[in-house]
Amino acid sequence: MADTTAPGLAPAEPADHALATELATAAGELLVDLRVRRTTEGVTGSMLKDEGDRASHEYLMERFAERLAAGDAVLSEEGRDDPRRLEVDRVWIVDPLDGTREFGEPPRTDWAVHVALTVDGVPAAGAVALPALGITLGTSPAPPMPGSIPFKPRVIVSRSRPPAAATHVAEALGADLVELGSAGAKAMAILRGEADVYVHAGGQYEWDSCAPVAVALAAGLHCSRIDGSPLRYNRVDAYLPDLLICRPELASPCLAALADAPS
Repeated sequence: MADTTAPGLAPAEPADHALATELATAAGELLVDLRVRRTTEGVTGSMLKDEGDRASHEYLMERFAERLAAGDAVLSEEGRDDPRRLEVDRVWIVDPLDGTREFGEPPRTDWAVHVALTVDGVPAAGAVALPALGITLGTSPAPPMPGSIPFKPRVIVSRSRPPAAATHVAEALGADLVELGSAGAKAMAILRGEADVYVHAGGQYEWDSCAPVAVALAAGLHCSRIDGSPLRYNRVDAYLPDLLICRPELASPCLAALADAPS
């Protein structure tokens, strides 16, 4: 029987949710081991980042080759695009190492592994591993919604490039800014009770947001484009430049602020 984890998700089988969590976790463990070993050998920076991207991608592709249902396709940030994905209903969208900069700067922990399944362009199952923290959040069982919003909401932004849209929302809400690295770490910070709003408007691709959006939807968070339209995946062009993930009670004021944001 199909497991419809949350209203915003497409139907998926329990095995799909389990596979997403299993692969994200295992790829994350591989990355932690690689990072420790290579930094002990004096390898950091761009070489470490490249090795992490390649090792995680190769691992995931090997596991997918063994485990995918017939007819499933894969879109990976580190792989060659396969046009066949546009002809099938079920497509896995993965980011083998989200936050390569952070991964290459030990001991930073704000990097992730994303594994998600889409059905007809809608997220259906997914998992975000935060390997340096030993945590994986998935769509089944979904993480619980954190407690009440603090007196001052917290808007999460990039350490290096805080988008103007996010700072505008923070000003409108009277919120504090919280800085973190990867997209997965940012989105999961809301579910971990460390932030309340994640706005991005500076350019992303489908693999940056698909798994985080799947997990956030499963937990009951609001997820949309910054104009309020749905996030849709497995399109011809994988560029998906903006998103809003937030607690549901903050969705209306966030969208109102974004509609009023200077272009």
